[in-house]
This record gives sequence, structure tokens and C-alpha cells, in this order.
Amino acid sequence: MRMLVTGAAGFIGSNFVRWRLATSDDEIVILDALTYAGNLSTIRDLLDGGRVSFVHGDICDRGAVLGAIEGCATVVHFAAESHVDRSIVGPDEFVRTNCLGTNVMCDVARQVGVERFLHVSTDEVYGSIAEGAFRETDPLGPRSPYSASKAGSDMIALAYRETHGLPVVVTRCSNNYGPWQYPEKVIPLFVTNLVDGRKVPLYGEGANIRDWLHVEDHCRGIGVVLADGGLGEVYNIGGGTELTNLDLTRLVLDGMGVGEDMIERVADRLGHDFRYAVDTAKLEKLGWKPQVDFADGLSATIHWYRANEWWWRPLKGA
Repeated sequence: MRMLVTGAAGFIGSNFVRWRLATSDDEIVILDALTYAGNLSTIRDLLDGGRVSFVHGDICDRGAVLGAIEGCATVVHFAAESHVDRSIVGPDEFVRTNCLGTNVMCDVARQVGVERFLHVSTDEVYGSIAEGAFRETDPLGPRSPYSASKAGSDMIALAYRETHGLPVVVTRCSNNYGPWQYPEKVIPLFVTNLVDGRKVPLYGEGANIRDWLHVEDHCRGIGVVLADGGLGEVYNIGGGTELTNLDLTRLVLDGMGVGEDMIERVADRLGHDFRYAVDTAKLEKLGWKPQVDFADGLSATIHWYRANEWWWRPLKGA
């Protein structure tokens, strides 16, 4: 099968391509605009094996999308602006990429008649929840420009299913961690800061709670939904590891062999959601469960960043 994967020069998309190459005989086309969070160094080794091709293009550009999608039976749509802090200071690009870009992707996929279109989203579209966990049928309550633009993109994709019969499925994941993640996100930011002997910035009291999902478990979940997910359906993918930001920070500090004197308290993020949690029962009925133990996954992730300064140091320097 020939598959188009958007945004695969970034964190989750590149990990998905690596996982897919190892578990299938697919040929994969990567479409990526190579914005700051996507770069060829992440995927250069993938382009040498003959099964992956790269198209440099913007998902808002119909011509680029048409050229990349030719001959592809399946689309996995990762490409998005994804950093909440950036969305607070510069929301326009988030609405453009996440909403307009998803509309272009869906419309072109409709025109060429793809067999399946998987739209990758986030648990942040549900908003914050004090207790329990969000189900796929719960109303959306996004609280940042980023999550609002992702909620919009979800609705756009699902509307193409209702209006045009586009074979859409949507996944919503919790916080991912693992190798190849751009060093503005919390775990790689903290690890790389500590490698350089710099303190780690912790928002407020660090009481906000997130559920952590190893990127490999996320990729497996997407694979299950691609194979067996119902068209027009939404599937939550969560790691089942809830931690306060302070607890996560302490685990990273411990993994790096340093103490809490390396924490720098910073002003809390505007509109900071307190807790995210998703119910994954629907996906588990298809046979998926997270397999990577968080302690093992975090240790491996810390080791990866310590061993791969060649990759992250130029990005952080820029």
C-alpha cells in the first residue's frame, strides 16, 4: 500500500513512519513544510531505503497536496501547529495550518478518492476535567488557540465524512514523549537544559496534571485504528500514566542525577488547563493497550537525548 503521511518530519509523524516501515511493507510519501519543528535531519536516514519519498510542501497548498497524494490509498494527517505557548502569542498560524490545512487535505483526498483518511488530534480539544476521563462522545471545550484550532480541524474532517462520504477516522491522544521530539516540549526541554547545566522552568506550583503516552504506543494505536476503526468514528489514545508537572519534573531530575535546586519557578501559562484525561475503552475493544511502562520509557527517552546531541543541539541553538 502507498500511504501519504503529513508532518512526518516532526516528532510523532517521524516515529510513526519508522514504526510503519518496521511493521508493514507500505511505501510512504512524506509531505512536510519543514517549519521550525520539522527538519530533514529527523528523517534523512528514512529516505535511503527506497520505500520513503519526501515532498517539501505546505498542506494549505492544493497543488503541493495533489502532487504528494497521487497514487496513495491512505492518508495519515499529523501536520499541525502544536505548541500551546506559541499559539497564545501567535494564533493566526495555528488557525491557518490546523483548520485551513485540514480542509485542503480533506478536499483533495475527496477529489482523488482515498480509501482511508486518519486525522490525528489531541485530548486538549476536550478541555480540562477535574475527575474521571473524557469519552469520545463528550462535548469539546478547548481553552487555548491551539486546542481550539485542533477542535476546528476535527470538526472539518468529520464534516467531510458526513457531507462527502470521505472515509475519515479521528484519533485524540494524550501527551506524547519519546525520541525525536522538538526541544521546546517539556521532557526534551528539561533534559537538554540539564545536559547544559541549566535549570528547568516549572509553571506555577506544578500541580497541573497530564497523562503521558509513549510515542510508540501512540503509533500502535494509530495502526489499530487504520486497520479496524469505524469510519466517522473518534478514538482516544491515552497512556494511563497521570502525573503532576512537579512529579514529572522530579522524575526527570532524578533520571539526570540532579536535585530540586535545578527547578526554576516561572509564571503560570495563561489559561493553563488543570487536568487532561481520556477514556480509552473504545480503542481497547479493538485490541490495543499501552505497552511501554512509563519509568522504562522515560529512562530510554532521557538516554536518547543524552546520546543524540548532534540532533537537538542545532535546533535548540536556533
